[in-house]
Amino acid sequence: MRTRRRMAYAVGLLAIGLARPAQAADISGTIATTLTIFDDSRLVGDVTCTVVGAPCITFGAPGLTLKLNGFTMTGLASLLTPCATPTANEVGIEVNAQSDEVIMGPGIVQGFRAFGIRLRAATGVLVKRVTANSNCFSGIFVTQASSENNLEENIAVRNGHPTTACGGI
Repeated sequence: MRTRRRMAYAVGLLAIGLARPAQAADISGTIATTLTIFDDSRLVGDVTCTVVGAPCITFGAPGLTLKLNGFTMTGLASLLTPCATPTANEVGIEVNAQSDEVIMGPGIVQGFRAFGIRLRAATGVLVKRVTANSNCFSGIFVTQASSENNLEENIAVRNGHPTTACGGI
């Protein structure tokens, strides 16, 4: 009888351990290749993105949250002249064909040679309390194929290309 109780107790503990929510992935430092997140994630320090010709962070599953936690993501563009060498796909944070994602500030996304944040064919995404600064194209860009997204309490400063119609949000 004791053996059955011990076994049931052990199985119960195992089930509790498996039922815990996944830990958030901690992000900081240099990102040299596109980082695709599959779990809720958070910045725990400033990020320098050295990815060339592709997004810095993308979402790999629906329903995820990326918390910026007051930190800064910086791309390869000069903050004084972000469009000196524009590169179409160098995006800070991209949500592509996903739904119900959250990008939560406060935090700064700056110095990307394309968009700070781009929502492509995205549905139900919330971008809140993010400052998009000195990105070559728009600070936050939502494509036509996207729907039902909410952009709340964001700030866009010095974004935009000198000859292409784009800019803030």
